[in-house]
Amino acid sequence: MTNLTFTALGIAEPLTRALAGEGYNEPTPIQACAIPVLLEGQDILGLAQTGTGKTAAFAVPLLQLLCVGHEGRTPKSVRALILAPTRELAVQIYQSLRTYGRHVHLRHAVVVGGVSQQMQVKALAAGVDILVATPGRLLDLEKQGSVRLDGVKHLVLDEADRMLDMGFIRDIRRIVAKLPRARQSMMFSATMPADVETLARSILRDPVRIDISPPKRTAENIEQQVFHVAAGDKRALLSNLLGCSSLKRVLVFTRTKRGADRVAQHLGREGFKAEAIHGDKTQSARQRALESFRAGSARILVATDIAARGIDVDDVTHVINFELPNEPESYVHRIGRTARAGATGIAISFCDASENDYLRQIEKLTRSRLTLAAGSSLGARDAETRNSPRSGRPNGRRRSRPAQMRGAA
Repeated sequence: MTNLTFTALGIAEPLTRALAGEGYNEPTPIQACAIPVLLEGQDILGLAQTGTGKTAAFAVPLLQLLCVGHEGRTPKSVRALILAPTRELAVQIYQSLRTYGRHVHLRHAVVVGGVSQQMQVKALAAGVDILVATPGRLLDLEKQGSVRLDGVKHLVLDEADRMLDMGFIRDIRRIVAKLPRARQSMMFSATMPADVETLARSILRDPVRIDISPPKRTAENIEQQVFHVAAGDKRALLSNLLGCSSLKRVLVFTRTKRGADRVAQHLGREGFKAEAIHGDKTQSARQRALESFRAGSARILVATDIAARGIDVDDVTHVINFELPNEPESYVHRIGRTARAGATGIAISFCDASENDYLRQIEKLTRSRLTLAAGSSLGARDAETRNSPRSGRPNGRRRSRPAQMRGAA
């Protein structure tokens, strides 16, 4: 695919001009594979690592398809529907559509929870070409009669594995039941467990499966380290690491909303400029925190997994897993917030004794072992055991409790 261009893929000049304006002159592998399939009207299941351009892989051909044989809009109608699991990701997709489609005359709207419905209802009143939505708010508006879904010709599920897990599947089924059976459907994700893929195929129709994920699930340009540390010592370790100037823009993940607030408050007391983002905050507060992080006025953003799939911020140098996720797929999405678009990055994970099983699951999924960080509390004997196979114990890890942290790199 050397020197392949968007024009060679069949993308029209107004769209290629907008892409060139953003510095996108050559398609990424997922774009090169997906765009021709989508332009032919086929359903697709696309898998690729985070940061490889999946949004443009569906947004650009979708814009082109809607421009060809443009139909008149009817009140409250939607021609293409894009569903996203988080408000942040929905807004980000909407912004990308506006950027890529700035030279074509299509109408876009975004509807998410956490904000007033008034402006959303107004945006939908005359009908839209593309609607980006979170499932809950979309169902609310449909029930109120503010939007019609019987004219949808194209359906996109971004972060499809998250959209089809048990937290969303009921809403997704309700939405799909309201769509025409004759439609084009596309799903994109970085991870796709087998049971979720089976569910995905119940929505897709004879899909083309495109998987350009390498055997190793995480990007090669992310350096992955782990500190074995007692739970009570994690805050001190975090402060110690953040004292290093090389950690220029840092995303810190916790498992709980309360944990995110506590870590952000601790960092504030330590003199660090940090913002927190999670599901209990209002949408406006979440957007302010994200913009502060994006603009650089806050060096650190502390987040729950709500940010693992909804943040595309340039130059995130480090991702720190203050707490390991209990779902290994979330680890892949978390660390994918760094090293985007070909850059390099560092992912650092803190692992206390209660999280050893989570670490084993992560290493099994990613098919690689995290590097033991210099200064980790894991002693030389434990490190040797960790790197030596032991019968009956995944990854050869000891199940003994790690020693207390004695220092940090």
